[in-house]
Amino acid sequence: MIGLPLFYYAGAPCIFSPSPSYHEAESPRRAKRWRFHDMFESTFLPEGILISSPENKEALSSSAALEKAMLNETVLEARAILCDNELNLLLDISPYRAIIPREEVAWTEDGMPCRDIAIITRVGKAVCFVIDDIIPSDGISPPTLLLSRRRAQVKCIREYLNHLLPGDVIDARITHFEPFGCFCDIGCGIVSLLSIDCISVSRISHPSDRFFVGEFIKAAVKSRDEPVGISHGRISLTHKELLGTWNENAAKFQIGQTVAGIIRSIESYGIFVELAPNLAGLAEWKPGVEVGQIAAVYIKNIIPKKMKVKLVLIDSHSSDKPRTTNTYFITSGNVSNWRYAPDEYEGK
Repeated sequence: MIGLPLFYYAGAPCIFSPSPSYHEAESPRRAKRWRFHDMFESTFLPEGILISSPENKEALSSSAALEKAMLNETVLEARAILCDNELNLLLDISPYRAIIPREEVAWTEDGMPCRDIAIITRVGKAVCFVIDDIIPSDGISPPTLLLSRRRAQVKCIREYLNHLLPGDVIDARITHFEPFGCFCDIGCGIVSLLSIDCISVSRISHPSDRFFVGEFIKAAVKSRDEPVGISHGRISLTHKELLGTWNENAAKFQIGQTVAGIIRSIESYGIFVELAPNLAGLAEWKPGVEVGQIAAVYIKNIIPKKMKVKLVLIDSHSSDKPRTTNTYFITSGNVSNWRYAPDEYEGK
């Protein structure tokens, strides 16, 4: 787990430790919105990034480059364009006939063949691979590339995932949603769970309130099992630590402002309005308000020692499903000592 102990704000657990924050010395002004090119820090990335990189294009550009990539066991990417009736994947690498045989499509912890659905859902998407063999043309058929996604995944596990520690900030890509969280590709198609309570401090009813499928994000390792053999051990993720402390988020607002927010929770004692993914304020109860509505709220007071933002609900209305932009205050390093609460916070 990252940080101790737990406290609850608007019903959402928020983990912090009494140790100094990894980024306390950083000014809130240095917070930046994550950009696509910030991701090129690891050799093993979520699928869909390498495919458009100059290095990947160069490695696929000639027979000599392909030979070099095969000898170096370089992880490359191309788009799967077909799954044949034997569940082999064909990739778009012209002028070659590029094949990932069924048994090489994915690594499985128990060594058993992966499920059919895990293969056919790769079609149309970028997949990683290493080159197993290059078979020259026989004069009739085009030259053939025999590829292995499984070997690329094993390489990712041994050289990258097995070395991750709790708190490490990594790249991830949202693959699919469940009511309890979202699954993320954390490297070469290896998937890990980001539970809904770890997405942000502000409560959400579903992961789609914060993300979309296919979105590239930053995340941190929340916990992990000890790796055994080529098994990477179960890795769970967290995300809210990257979205800023209470002070960093509150600094973006001032008393007397009227700002837009999203109504996230309606309780008997008031209405919680999200001002940012890691900051919510409380307004007095008002009839006719629904969760998910856009709200205009007046900021009545900001109280760091009580970690409260007092709001007055001016208006609310239903609109297209709102999505907030994830602005990251941390994009690398380790967040094991992250602390959400202000130093002057009087709560437990």
